[in-house]
Amino acid sequence: MISLLYCIQLGKHLSHTTYIFVTYIFVTYIFVTYIFVTFSEFHYLIFMNERQTPFTFGKVTAKIEFTNRILEREQLKSNFISGNNTIIISPRRWGKSSLVKRVILDLKPKKNVKIISLDLFNIKSEEEFYQHLATELLKSTASKMEELFANAKQFLGNLIPKISFGTEAINDVSISMNWNQVIHNPSDVLDFAEKIAIKNKCKIIICIDEFQNISDFSNPIAFQKKLRARWQHHEHVSYCLYGSKRHMMIELFSSNSMPFYKFGELIFLEKIKTTDWVKFITKRFKDTDKSIEKNQAKSIAILVENHPYYVQQLAQQCWLRTKNKCNEDIVLEAFESITMQLSLLFQNITDALTVNQTNYLKALANEETKLSSKHIISKYKLGTSANVNRMKKALESKEIIDITSNQINFLDPVYKSWLKKYYFTT
Repeated sequence: MISLLYCIQLGKHLSHTTYIFVTYIFVTYIFVTYIFVTFSEFHYLIFMNERQTPFTFGKVTAKIEFTNRILEREQLKSNFISGNNTIIISPRRWGKSSLVKRVILDLKPKKNVKIISLDLFNIKSEEEFYQHLATELLKSTASKMEELFANAKQFLGNLIPKISFGTEAINDVSISMNWNQVIHNPSDVLDFAEKIAIKNKCKIIICIDEFQNISDFSNPIAFQKKLRARWQHHEHVSYCLYGSKRHMMIELFSSNSMPFYKFGELIFLEKIKTTDWVKFITKRFKDTDKSIEKNQAKSIAILVENHPYYVQQLAQQCWLRTKNKCNEDIVLEAFESITMQLSLLFQNITDALTVNQTNYLKALANEETKLSSKHIISKYKLGTSANVNRMKKALESKEIIDITSNQINFLDPVYKSWLKKYYFTT
């Protein structure tokens, strides 16, 4: 205001043209300043919101949002250091990848340990597997392009006729392999890590996510035999294998007829306890200048049956709805919102099931336990006991139910809640 008055007073002593020019400069200055301040405040609010978002779901997390898993974390770290192979088994979205990433961060300061992470999500064949493995090993075990080329020539010379790289040097390397040579000498690729570890006098840990995908390769048993035959002799390389399809991982590693039987220590992830979730949720609210009572934090965990993904999602939805203090109404409203967001997905899943499979889920949702008994089969029209077994296997294969120690549970607790509240009541 003072600057504006000054310009008005100044205009009395200037020519008309000069006055217009000065006014134009002044108005432009005010406008630019306003835009700058507004833009800065906008980005500051975004930054503060991102910084203060206290819960993470739908992506791998390994820092402050990582919850509990103290025993599994120490067990996995011990296996990594000792060179023991590890297989991690749990249902989808229970935190396997986050656990591995957390341990990798714990071990990063160790200079004599190299950790290579592979994801087989988009790997559809034996050829793609070898190429992916060789590429990541070359990138992760060399600090300079000269070293990468030397390793490729020394250990994979007959298999890699061409190496190309982009603007990011080592991080943007791609190789083309001579498949005819690879199929006749797969040991060159499968023993590559062991040879590099010996050369560099270090330990190498290879972590492979979505490992169950090798079951979909052509002639999968023969391929698994190749892997086991070479990897079991490695003394400087250990393997951490895990995947999102629990029943397939169990079949790969628990059946004595399979090549990977007793390949390493099996770690079955359990659900995080309610008491641990309560501590985590209340602390994360407090860290961001909001509050939640233990009873409401407990409600969050119990509503989604301690499912790690959903606990984080529901806790975040409660946090977003809370101005100062979270209450039970907010928790229930947030849970209903998540359920409604997923209702179309749940409807599509249910529509793809047979009538008998839907009836089986109704019995399970009603907490029936003796699903093969004559009474339950008659009550829910399940057909025969043999039909019940077929339905159970089909629903497990579709990743709708999980079978452990003769217990059968829904893999998705929100889907279970939706079925009970909206589908089976119509």
